[in-house]
Amino acid sequence: MKHHVRTRMKAALAEMSPEEISSKSYAACETLIGLDEYRNAQVVMLYLPIPQEVDPVEIALHAWQDGKIVLAPKVNWTQRHMLAMRIRSFDDGVVDGQYGIREPEGGEVWPNEEIDLIVIPALAFDNSGGRLGRGGGFYDRFLAEPGTHGIACGLGFDIQVVDELPISEHDHPIDMLVTNKEVLRFKLPDSQHPRE
Repeated sequence: MKHHVRTRMKAALAEMSPEEISSKSYAACETLIGLDEYRNAQVVMLYLPIPQEVDPVEIALHAWQDGKIVLAPKVNWTQRHMLAMRIRSFDDGVVDGQYGIREPEGGEVWPNEEIDLIVIPALAFDNSGGRLGRGGGFYDRFLAEPGTHGIACGLGFDIQVVDELPISEHDHPIDMLVTNKEVLRFKLPDSQHPRE
């Protein structure tokens, strides 16, 4: 089931033009920058995008201007583990890692417990806080670590939101989702998720 959703979503994303990706990335980032979850965060973890993902560079630029600490993930493929490392640029000190995924070349490893906002990509999200990644499980394990308490915020395009995803026991839900069209917050006492 997950395989079918991944295949379908990859095909839909591949149809987006570079201009559409750019404009919708900007819209999603501007929305997130306007939220309290961003404003109240001192330490923000962002991903370094691959093609057909929302590019969070706008968030990084604002965060540096606002005096926030910006982190990016570095993957240890052998141990199937992810570390948060401080970055001061989306270009300098960033290299192409395994599978073409860009990551910090080196730098300061940041403690998970000090991260306030964790911005997360995915292939698909659903209306209940479920996310479908690319199959590595790195974010699921990172979010499940005992010291990780920051707000887990999915960032995606509107076409990546589906009604329901097939969720496994080890899949870690997100706390909120920001797209170019809406904001969804999960983990509320009632079943109503407000949309902005």
